[in-house]
Amino acid sequence: MSLIVKDLCKSYGDKVVVDHLSFAMEEPGVYALLGTNGAGKTTSIRMMLGMLSRDSGEVLWDGRPLDTNTCNVGYLAEERGLYPKYELMDQLIYFAALRGVSRAEARKRIKYWAERLEVEEYLYPQMPKVQPEEALLGKKKSLGLRGRGKVQKPKKADQLSKGNQQKIQLMTALLSEPQLLILDEPLSGLDPVNTDLFNSIIREEIDKGKYLIMSSHQMATVEEFCTDITILNRSKTVLQGHLNDIKKSYGRVNLSLKTEQDISTYLETEGVHLVTRKENEYRLKVTGEEQANRLLSLLIENHVTVITFDLREPSLHEIFVEKVGQANEAE
Repeated sequence: MSLIVKDLCKSYGDKVVVDHLSFAMEEPGVYALLGTNGAGKTTSIRMMLGMLSRDSGEVLWDGRPLDTNTCNVGYLAEERGLYPKYELMDQLIYFAALRGVSRAEARKRIKYWAERLEVEEYLYPQMPKVQPEEALLGKKKSLGLRGRGKVQKPKKADQLSKGNQQKIQLMTALLSEPQLLILDEPLSGLDPVNTDLFNSIIREEIDKGKYLIMSSHQMATVEEFCTDITILNRSKTVLQGHLNDIKKSYGRVNLSLKTEQDISTYLETEGVHLVTRKENEYRLKVTGEEQANRLLSLLIENHVTVITFDLREPSLHEIFVEKVGQANEAE
């Protein structure tokens, strides 16, 4: 299996929103589409799925044009895609049927994902708890008359929080057990606990050998999962390639340093750029390992107590900000 995107283009009048986007996934893994708001990420995804016409270009899945009618694709959209006034269970069974999953099988999968995503209470009616003494007195019927003991009804989409709606939408994307999974801002609206839950599910899908395309502003998550990236800015590709190779090309230039003494004088002596400082904790930018090691030697020679010394490559966040900034300056 492989996914190949060739020269996708889209314009609205004189405004170009996607300008010759190309990338390929030759094996399972996670590919990231990154960019500022309005860079063309969601438009690109919609063209790939055939939801939006393209001016030019093609999308191939296993050497053939990608057709969502014949290819098992799961899609988590950035915007809400649930019917607000319909019961969630009915919607899930309907969405599963659209992907060719039988009602009986859909119910099994819904049960699994409801437990996994911790949304059982919104999908399955809960019988009221009757106190033993009430049962003995035969008051079950009278309880209902007083507004107690009523069966809770399954929830509708507009009764859920934004985060729980996101869980239901992820479930719809996973019900068909897709081989290709496209997640557009999957962590939007989630608290830290549910973010960890989503991340664990994404890891499981990766371990199953799925092809994932992820668009996200959560750079730490992208850095954790993605092997290859494309950064878009104002419809154009400004950086593309294997994430580890990109980071290596920058070299180890970020230095985190914590000492017991003020080292401002030594930083000036070595010409090291200070990024931030909090008491005696420093974030520094160096030209490379040689300058960092010279600074360390200078500190040791002057009996400065070094608590931490961490030299690393730039983060994806830093690379993203740099590349987008450079592209904007060039225009």
